Amino acid sequence: MFVDEARIFLKAGDGGKGCESFYSDKLTRYPRPDGGNGGRGGDISFVADPKIQTLLDFRFRQHYKAERGGHASSKGKRGKNGEDLILKVPVGTLIWDPKYELLIKDLTRTGQLVTVVKGGAGGRGNQHNRTPTPPGLGQERIVRLELKLIADVGLIGFPNAGKSTLISNISKVKSKIANYPFTTKQPILGFVSGEKCSFIVADLPGLIEGAHAGRGLGDRFLRHAERTKILVHVLDMAGSEGRDPRDDYAKINEELEAYSDELIMKERLVVANKMDLAEAKENLKEFRRKYKMKVYPISALQKEGLNQLVGAIREILCPQNPQK
Repeated sequence: MFVDEARIFLKAGDGGKGCESFYSDKLTRYPRPDGGNGGRGGDISFVADPKIQTLLDFRFRQHYKAERGGHASSKGKRGKNGEDLILKVPVGTLIWDPKYELLIKDLTRTGQLVTVVKGGAGGRGNQHNRTPTPPGLGQERIVRLELKLIADVGLIGFPNAGKSTLISNISKVKSKIANYPFTTKQPILGFVSGEKCSFIVADLPGLIEGAHAGRGLGDRFLRHAERTKILVHVLDMAGSEGRDPRDDYAKINEELEAYSDELIMKERLVVANKMDLAEAKENLKEFRRKYKMKVYPISALQKEGLNQLVGAIREILCPQNPQK
């Protein structure tokens, strides 16, 4: 199950208590203060781990608490520091403070780490003639985790345009394929290998009108497209769902522009899919007559034109080694 958003509560460890004690023996006229200091409470941090693909675990467990510091004892013995709690999240996770809508950190690199709440200081003991102090409390915070997949290429388009078939035939991933809309209900990543130019492609669930405003959860899917370097707009050029590919192209552009200026400005390739169907050839002529742009005709089902499309993607991503 793919989960790309979660809200959790964090509590850092409280500090350990300092000790107030006095040492005396038969040779000591006045008792000597020897209470040690309490240990520091544990911090809570997040680290980006490439082995983690989803925020699912944070849906089932929403409260996290770090270890408190150990209490001190006499003879100047210091309490043990509380163990830090490090939570693993997918690469591409954004950590938000929902109270102030403040972005705390965007974890875009493997191994990147950020401490979100700090443990409390340990209480001070009375050794060295100091005045004992109470331990500090660990910080508390509610955070919102938001995952944006990191991919080089994002496949966008209306439902049943053939995106799942395309990613299955150009990468090593096997996406669910069926002849009905919304087969893909979560983003899927595929790896396209090459000698010197490999890349990651994301199959984003089909968009619908109003996606930028959240209709059909479209705003959550468009979020993942923001990370990509190239958008591949897949059109059902045969109009097999009763839609006009010219209107489809215009409507998807409207959704991208309404969601983010950044999306509409991305490098984009337009793909005319389902060219194995009779209606596609005439529709492609009409499309090219209206939109004066380069279009890549393919049949993802018949695996026709895929080499040219992958080559065009590599020319953009790896201009020094486009064919490798």
